Amino acid sequence: MIKASDIMTKDVATIRSSATVAEAIKLMQERGWRGLIVDRRHEQDAYGIITETDIVYKVVAFGKDPKRIRVHEIMTKPCITVNPDLGLEYIARLFADNGLVRAPVIQGTLLGIISLADILAQRTLIEQPQSVVWEQDIQTATQQARSICAEAGVTSQACLAAWNAVDEIQSEASHQQAKKLLKTAFEEYCEEFPEATRSRMLDNLCSG
Repeated sequence: MIKASDIMTKDVATIRSSATVAEAIKLMQERGWRGLIVDRRHEQDAYGIITETDIVYKVVAFGKDPKRIRVHEIMTKPCITVNPDLGLEYIARLFADNGLVRAPVIQGTLLGIISLADILAQRTLIEQPQSVVWEQDIQTATQQARSICAEAGVTSQACLAAWNAVDEIQSEASHQQAKKLLKTAFEEYCEEFPEATRSRMLDNLCSG
C-alpha cells in the first residue's frame, strides 16, 4: 500500500508566524513552492500553513501591502495534518472532505508536505486503480478460502478463519470505496453450503 511517507516532499521549510507575507512570497519564489508550513512557537503549539491561495485571496485581492501584513494574519492554524503511515486513498479522501490542496506530514515533528500533485503523480492510480487491486485481493482470498474449506471441511475452524479473512478484506474495500456491500463472498458461499452458516453461528455463540 502506498503511504504518505512514500510520496511526500521531504524538502520542506518552515516560516515564522511573525514574518511578513513579502518574506513568505520571496521564500516560495526562491524554492518554487506553493505553500509554507508555519513553525510552532513551542512544542505544545500547533503547526500552521500559508499558501499562495491565502496570499492572493487575502492580500492581493484587497490591495494590501505584503510588507505590512504578517503571516499569522492570513495563515490557517491549526492546519490539518497527515500521518506518514496513512494510505493513499485515505489521504485523497481527507483532501476531498476538507478541500485541501496540501498538508504537512507530521509524526511528532514535521517530516514533509504532501499535495494534490504528489497524489496525482502516482502512475499506479492510472495503471492499476485501487479498486482493481481490491477486487484482485478479494478474488485471491476467496479462492484460498474455498480451497481450504474443500480440504479441511465446510464446518472446520480453518474454513471459518479463511472466510473471516475474506470478510475483513471486503469490509475494508467497501469502506475505502464508500460502496455498500450487498452480499459478501461468504454469503454467496453459504448459498452453496448452508452448513457453513450454521457453523459460524455456533462459533459466534461459543466465542461470545
